[in-house]
Amino acid sequence: MEEISGKPARLFRILEDGRLMCTACARYCRLKNGQIGFCGIRRNVDGTLYLLVYGKVISAHVDPIEKKPVTHYAPGTKIFSIATTGCSWMCQYCLNFDISQRRKVEGVDTTPEKIVKMAKKYGSHGIAYTYNEPSIYMEFAHDIGVIARREGLINVFVTNGYWPDGVEEAKDFLDAATVDFKGNGEVEFLRKYVGVPDPEPIFQTLLELKNKSKVHIEITDLVVPKIGDSLEAANKLVKWVYDNLGPDIPIHFLRFHPDYRLLHLPLTPVETLEKHYELARKAGLKYVYIGNVPGHPYENTYCPECGKIVVERRGFDILGWHLDGENKCRFCGYKIAIHGSPPPDYRTSRFIPVFFK
Repeated sequence: MEEISGKPARLFRILEDGRLMCTACARYCRLKNGQIGFCGIRRNVDGTLYLLVYGKVISAHVDPIEKKPVTHYAPGTKIFSIATTGCSWMCQYCLNFDISQRRKVEGVDTTPEKIVKMAKKYGSHGIAYTYNEPSIYMEFAHDIGVIARREGLINVFVTNGYWPDGVEEAKDFLDAATVDFKGNGEVEFLRKYVGVPDPEPIFQTLLELKNKSKVHIEITDLVVPKIGDSLEAANKLVKWVYDNLGPDIPIHFLRFHPDYRLLHLPLTPVETLEKHYELARKAGLKYVYIGNVPGHPYENTYCPECGKIVVERRGFDILGWHLDGENKCRFCGYKIAIHGSPPPDYRTSRFIPVFFK
């Protein structure tokens, strides 16, 4: 008899024809007995959907929370970052393709309890589910996250947002999420380079998170030169964010680095990122950032009222903190939409390799 790894999943429905419809992401894979979903880690086993990577971690590291990037929630903290194999997307530029595009069940055996224990051992303030798409192992993340929250740790998703049906599960434990649109969310870009037919489920997830949870949201947009850098598409995106999520939602325009199957493309010109920045500011968004360009002035947080730098950054490091105890601007008193303040040791290194035993 075949040995099945993992545990039974919760995010699925039984269809009239006997197949299982997985609801972990908006692909809604319909699986016959023995079939595995697009992500490579969810399988129909005799009428029960199994999460094959439950209890398996392929990568773990301690990172600054700003690396996610999350800049307006628990700034300056250390985050225990984990991943499994598999993904619901097939991004042709993925930096972590050796993890995300590995449609095999691999990793070190562990438990939710052990992961939380290790996060605390390494001095982390929370756990990030990252490097591959966390919604595909939502049940595993949920069971880790519930324990983590009980132990005083925060939980962060770095996600494509393609999981409107997963919000009910996520709201039990999730504190923050950075949702990456990729290429301004252009339909043709997503279809050709990501394998996603329609970005609409991402918007649905964002609305579900806003209306049905207390999850802190930040938006990222990887601006890919030549194929995913349309200012028209970016303008449409930032207007949607402003109208539906509000002016205080942080948005990060990230510089593309050639990788995986798009090695022939150049780095995103800084000028292109700056045009995106100006467009978002003109649309009314108060907290706009340029990422992956260390030392650029638009890494900083500027007070929307007086225009002075209230959080000075370089890369993932906070160099200056000019907010009072209530996160009000020290220069004019304006309340900045940042949750939390840096811990006393925030200037120490927050990159720590992790070793499972």
